[in-house]
Amino acid sequence: MKNVLIISGHPDLQNSIANKTILDEVATALPNAKIRKLDELYPNFNIDVASEQAELLNADVIVWQFPLSWYSMPALMKKWLDDVFLHGFSHGSTAKLGGKKLIVSFTTGAPAVAYQHDAVMKHTVDEFCYQFETTAILCGLDLQPIVYTNGVSYSARQTAEQIAGQKDLAKEHAKRLITAIQAA
Repeated sequence: MKNVLIISGHPDLQNSIANKTILDEVATALPNAKIRKLDELYPNFNIDVASEQAELLNADVIVWQFPLSWYSMPALMKKWLDDVFLHGFSHGSTAKLGGKKLIVSFTTGAPAVAYQHDAVMKHTVDEFCYQFETTAILCGLDLQPIVYTNGVSYSARQTAEQIAGQKDLAKEHAKRLITAIQAA
């Protein structure tokens, strides 16, 4: 069985609908997957680099789960990446992560229609993913197809119906993520 490590980069997972639902669904379907919730582990942004590197070394499949924040990963997850993915560990002549599978999985607040060249974002979601592809290449990680869901913003969950709709979107996202993990 593959060792699956999921890094949750949501800055406040307890107040999330989509990312929390996705992680709950994955945990139920894949009980042996290890989920590291950065907001719980490192509320003060003091990353335990040795512990995180050990977890990565033990993984066959690495999943980054987060809400897209300012067209990238949230600050805590970016700090995790900056602190943990050091030269000599993640990349360089003594890199240790090469060959592991990487699945990038995220949600966006804006709806899919906003991510078009002629819309407000002026770029597609895929164009915002080049940074993840380049990171995977540098680290020798085998990037799997990216899994994402649009339209799960805080502002669009004011009613019970909107919350239920976001949970449904998140459950569908989780199904796609579980399939991607199992295929990796």
